Amino acid sequence: MSEILIGSNPDSPQVVGVYSSEATPEEKASQLPRPSGYKMLCAIPETEKEFDSGLIKPEEMVKREEMLTTILFVVKMGPDCYQDKEKFPSGPWCKEGDFVLVRPHAGSRLLIHGREFRIIYDDNVEGTVDDPRGISRK
Repeated sequence: MSEILIGSNPDSPQVVGVYSSEATPEEKASQLPRPSGYKMLCAIPETEKEFDSGLIKPEEMVKREEMLTTILFVVKMGPDCYQDKEKFPSGPWCKEGDFVLVRPHAGSRLLIHGREFRIIYDDNVEGTVDDPRGISRK
């Protein structure tokens, strides 16, 4: 286990918690950030690691596809998402658990336990998708 240290005094920092690099799935889920305001935490769906022919894709290509993906999975929504009745007169554009269509570089990218997530604004959603398989960026 490792300690998380905090404090302005480098000679005597305070221990405020511990974390394990071998966290359980429940511990990992509890470590996901809670989006604030009108932001949403989205996961990037896993990218296919091989071509239809069975050939394995180079790791750099898989990373590039993940970085430029246009499909995200909505994990958590901030408390103010879709609350602006003037901006969203017909109501929310999506909900937690939806696959959404966004622009390739939308949001802030972060890595949590080896998985890439993005925090996007509620108005970055361009549509929802029932089944994201087969959708790719041109």
